[in-house]
Amino acid sequence: MVFETYTLNNGIRIVHGRNASPVAYCSIMVNAGTRDELDREHGIAHFIEHVIFKGTKRRKAYHITSRLEDVGGELNAYTTKEETVVHATFLKEDFHRAVELLYDIFFRSTFPEKELLKEKDVILDEINSYKDSPSELIFDDFEELLYPNHPFGRNILGTKSHIKHFTKEDIEGFIKRNYNTDQIIFCSIGDIPFKRVVRLAQRYFGLVNPNLRTQARMPINFSTPQHKEVKKNTYQRHCIIGSRSYDLNDENRIGMFLLTNILGGPGQNSRLNLALRERNGLAYNVEASFSPYSDTGVFSVYFGTDKANFERALALVYAEMKCLREKPLGVQQLVKAKKQLIGQLAIASDNSESLMLNAARTSMFFNSIDSLSEVNEKIESITSDYLLQIANDMFDPNNLSTLIYK
Repeated sequence: MVFETYTLNNGIRIVHGRNASPVAYCSIMVNAGTRDELDREHGIAHFIEHVIFKGTKRRKAYHITSRLEDVGGELNAYTTKEETVVHATFLKEDFHRAVELLYDIFFRSTFPEKELLKEKDVILDEINSYKDSPSELIFDDFEELLYPNHPFGRNILGTKSHIKHFTKEDIEGFIKRNYNTDQIIFCSIGDIPFKRVVRLAQRYFGLVNPNLRTQARMPINFSTPQHKEVKKNTYQRHCIIGSRSYDLNDENRIGMFLLTNILGGPGQNSRLNLALRERNGLAYNVEASFSPYSDTGVFSVYFGTDKANFERALALVYAEMKCLREKPLGVQQLVKAKKQLIGQLAIASDNSESLMLNAARTSMFFNSIDSLSEVNEKIESITSDYLLQIANDMFDPNNLSTLIYK
């Protein structure tokens, strides 16, 4: 898919891809998330994601929810360490309706006090629910281990004490400081002419006063590998092994994606899945992941297993990483690994919503979007020796941190 771009006078960027589907998608992404919070604001980026739907200058919460749902559409949002996103799915004839709604909730929310109180209870319940899921909670605790005393290491939900004390003034202060117009992307996919997209974007988003970013994010601090065990009342032991990794601008990131996919990607033929689950029956879930950010990245391997099998499973994980450090992939192994990743990316890009959100994020950090063929060329250029270098960089046990729930 070819994406066209346009920048409004206030700095907001417009990105659009045209297809032939009756269904269309659009989103607003701002380059602001958990890592942009001050100490007293822990959890406010995610809190804003919730309360942004609770009332505007012209709509109450019910009217916001109904605006797209009345015509069969959907409205949703999410928060990450570095982004806050509101996105919608709808029939293409309702594109104007969706654009106006996103503008209204993103730039004209009023944050009624009554709604703030109700949503605080919702998030407090969400925090309790999260604590009941050790296989999810351990990822947040692991990032806190990797980034101690830094906003990047904080969990996205925040703490109960912080949530309870947030005010409308706190929300507006975070938005004023971080929702900068040159850090906002409006991205859409649908059977809509680009000229119409630009015209509607100018009509609504062009009304927003310029607010360019002047402050820099807190630099990532130095830290040494850590090993931590936490007592939990769980049947299984849960474990994460990993480290800081390559950022979005690092030329090694594509190779790292391929290497992570070989080690513990979603395929049932990943090395960790074969070693722990298929050959030995030690774990139901084992996975490796790599997440690059603007100035850092996170690599991790997660597995959960019966306490009696934990040491054996742990040894197998280290053995697979050691193998990738010491033995280069054969010609056929490398060909298969590349084809698998290329196929996975092609299938993922067939989901227009995922494609839109990925295009928005890519535009945010690179101000350009690689085509699938360009990404495939980069994957095809990877050699076995290159993967061996990355493996020795990232899988060295002396550089790995470990978190265990026992």
